[in-house]
Amino acid sequence: MSKSRLHELSERGQSVWFDTLSRPLIETGELKRMIEEDAVVGVTSNPTIFQKALAEGEAERGVLVCGSGVGAAVAACKVFGIRASVCHDSYSAHQGVEHDDMNVLCLGSEIVGPALARELVAAFVGARFNTEEPRYAERLEKVAKMERGMKHEQVPST
Repeated sequence: MSKSRLHELSERGQSVWFDTLSRPLIETGELKRMIEEDAVVGVTSNPTIFQKALAEGEAERGVLVCGSGVGAAVAACKVFGIRASVCHDSYSAHQGVEHDDMNVLCLGSEIVGPALARELVAAFVGARFNTEEPRYAERLEKVAKMERGMKHEQVPST
């Protein structure tokens, strides 16, 4: 039996969560099977799960998926400590980490097919923040300073 794409993500240290579900996924038992067999962690529409996982050291990065990836990125960037971006090409997926220390990759399920999604996740997971170039660290500190100056009310995880 070959490994599912979800197992591949899990083996790369990614926690797999679903954002939206279809009725057939639930009624057919496919969701239950995916949780039991394919390493799906759960269902959420709240990116604060990543805030907790990152803060507690349970995860280094996360992947969110919605129809276009845009809504997931907008919501994720409202969460303290999250630096998320939509990426539909492998250059952006690794460059976002290398230059901007992106820690959440947002993908559009209506835009990106399975093969490209695997390529994007591999580029994202394989990249490391470039600490040798001072301008990236300086830019990241500017973002962190802006973030520290904002008021953050905790959004309850669901």
